[in-house]
Amino acid sequence: MKILTPQRLSNAVTDGVISEETARRLEAYFETTSTNPSSAKPRFDFTHTLYYLGGMIAIGAMTLFMNLGWEQFGGWAIVALSVVYGGAALALASVMQRRDLPIPAALCVTFTVALTPLCVYGLQTALGIWPDETPYQSYHRVIEWHWLYMELATLAVGAVALWRYRYPLLMLPVAVTLWYLSMDVALYIAGEQPEFELRTSVSLYVGLVITLIGLWIDLRTRDDSDYSFWLYVFGLLAFWGGLTAQDSDSEWSKLVYCGINLVLIFIGVALVRRVFVLFGAVGVTLYLGHLSFELFQDSWLFPIALSGIGLMIVWLGIFWQRNQVKHQQRILNALPSALRNRLMTRQRIS
Repeated sequence: MKILTPQRLSNAVTDGVISEETARRLEAYFETTSTNPSSAKPRFDFTHTLYYLGGMIAIGAMTLFMNLGWEQFGGWAIVALSVVYGGAALALASVMQRRDLPIPAALCVTFTVALTPLCVYGLQTALGIWPDETPYQSYHRVIEWHWLYMELATLAVGAVALWRYRYPLLMLPVAVTLWYLSMDVALYIAGEQPEFELRTSVSLYVGLVITLIGLWIDLRTRDDSDYSFWLYVFGLLAFWGGLTAQDSDSEWSKLVYCGINLVLIFIGVALVRRVFVLFGAVGVTLYLGHLSFELFQDSWLFPIALSGIGLMIVWLGIFWQRNQVKHQQRILNALPSALRNRLMTRQRIS
């Protein structure tokens, strides 16, 4: 497992633990001996930016930006083109694997999985079982019950691809599809026009399930490959979106909402997951905005009180920093062993 970073090597040189030449050789060694494709981590550099920009444009071309032009070819032609494109992408992925380019290979396999809804749509159209005139172009914009076949097929293909290739990026189409599935299932259950409350409730509970699946996978991942990131992103998006959209005139309910968002922040800190902190911080900000602009809009004391709360939080941060090691160890000791080991590993890597 790669736990040495350039900064840590530099610190070791400064402290006289190793020589500068040894540090350079170690860094070069770790850069060139990562043979496991699933362990290649994305980095924020120009090369990886080009990888993801090109890959996402190609994926978007066959998903988000698909226009009505393909409709004129007919169902069987759409199926054929999807199979050809997918086969070519898999062949290219094999080439990338042999050249030790795991991220381009992962993008190619993800592109193939992203083609699945289009292929299923073409097959249904060709067999004459497409239920209405809704075009594929609406798949990513309109909630319809008959997208379910496309979504279930995508999940199946994604599962096979994950089993075969083990690329964490493949969780992206799986997570997006699970999010879509939650909305379409609500429509299927309630009929053509489901009530807004039902849709928000389905989004909330399905999002919670997706997030828990991400946590379950996170605890069972034995290397530093991050298979849970996209499940966390879209699970929290569905959960937090459904939670925020809940309609209530009760101030106690709004206070509970703030409390749930504070819990998300603490979970994010404990799991070293910024996505939890992001959603939680936005939720707390929305609650404070509600207090400021609605409940205490005429109160001159509220900004002063809020400033005091902010200073208290800063003081708690200072107190935590002074006793961080002791408090973290107490928290880790209280956790299940699988979660404790995973968090300790992630903290070493970060």
